[in-house]
Amino acid sequence: MRVLFVHPFGSNWLEGREDKILLANRSAPIGILSIAAFLMKRGVEVDILNCTAPVKLTGTEQTMSRVRSFGPAIIGFTTTTSSFLDAYSQAEEIKRTFPDIEIVFGGVHVSALREKILESFPCIDFLVTGEGEKAMAGLACGEKPATIQGLIFREGQQIKSNGLRTDLCELDELPFPAYRKLEGFPKFYEPPLFNYPRAPATTIISSRGCPYQCSYCDRSVFRRSFRFNSAGYLYEHMSFLKMEFGVRHIFFYDDLFTFHRSRIEEFCKLLREKPLHMTFNCAVRLGHIDNDLLKMLKATGCWMVSLGIESGDPEILLRHKSKGSPDEMRTAIKQIQKNGIRAKGLFMMGLPGETERTIKRTADFIEKLGLDDMNMSKFTPFPGSPVYKTIHEEGVFKEDWELMNCMNFVFVPKGISSKERLDELYNQFVKGFYMGRNWITKFGPLMFKSPDSTFRMIRKLPSFLKVIKDFSIENNH
Repeated sequence: MRVLFVHPFGSNWLEGREDKILLANRSAPIGILSIAAFLMKRGVEVDILNCTAPVKLTGTEQTMSRVRSFGPAIIGFTTTTSSFLDAYSQAEEIKRTFPDIEIVFGGVHVSALREKILESFPCIDFLVTGEGEKAMAGLACGEKPATIQGLIFREGQQIKSNGLRTDLCELDELPFPAYRKLEGFPKFYEPPLFNYPRAPATTIISSRGCPYQCSYCDRSVFRRSFRFNSAGYLYEHMSFLKMEFGVRHIFFYDDLFTFHRSRIEEFCKLLREKPLHMTFNCAVRLGHIDNDLLKMLKATGCWMVSLGIESGDPEILLRHKSKGSPDEMRTAIKQIQKNGIRAKGLFMMGLPGETERTIKRTADFIEKLGLDDMNMSKFTPFPGSPVYKTIHEEGVFKEDWELMNCMNFVFVPKGISSKERLDELYNQFVKGFYMGRNWITKFGPLMFKSPDSTFRMIRKLPSFLKVIKDFSIENNH
């Protein structure tokens, strides 16, 4: 059995603009690499196509060429909301040319909408909901669809669902992701500028699930369970990436990296006893950091910590986030920086209840925080998130899947006059941070602390300047 996995590019930039997202960030698709490795361990022949442009612009020839050369019996697409239609365009072309190939879709979007996907998109044969390793292995190894947990499939004119998967993977038993199947890894996959000291860098996901339920988070894949790799597995994973690929920096892409305190203590102990001379970033959450923990992280190579702050307005936080007040966020940032770790704040603009007053309050809050970096996403009401159920009562929602990528305002809350005004406020906000005294003061030393970022910026300077120019033009409008 041969299985081809396709990671669609989707729509990853601003509406009506040329897509330049790969300038800023190009991440390895860890989810399908994990599933691919799981299948390979069971003797399945696997190939991976990581699309580098939307088919709307390039057509489907890249995909069709790989299908012809590899000859798969099954093709699996992993999709987000914004990449789903791009993937389906490819699936339609595959079905027209190779009608006997079985098409499988997985990922957060199909896990949220489930049977509704098969009702509306006839070229899809199967949906894998939840985590995908065991369900894809069942299909690839010839098990009957009716016996595979987590699978939604067609039986004649009917759509059948086998419910939620209960026999979840033991994460320490999973092989490391199939990085070797990814063309150009790791040098082709460049993280955000100045978010790392040395390249090459890549991502590790060391846990699945989250026990919290913020209003904007879709937990359709792993639900509210929380499972994690052991400290030993983490250490060996990092060591493997260093020895096999020369990776020097790791982004731990976990919602709750420090949730299990004893795991982090053991992980840091291993790094002290057998140094890998690597650095890493991780995300933390209020209630799961303290000075002793931060000292351990710093001593073993932690370079930057991200904290989900979302807003500087107490009412917005109380309504949408499971835990945290502006004062607690301020204390956490000071703790992180006091321990010599860079602090990155993660924010979200346009949540239900947002007004110009709450945005101003957040801007004032950030100005006083002294963050080392920040990211402001545009609130997107994803299917599967709690807020999605009542979103039409909260403002104007344009449910255009291709634009639902946290980089376009598809929702305008009642407290904001228009999408255009929301875009204007967003641009003022971001420009204010990166043109402010705090960032300018820190940027000079940062160029020496992250020389790979500096050289990359210089190498691609014309493209970056064009992005800045486009942003400035938009802001002046």
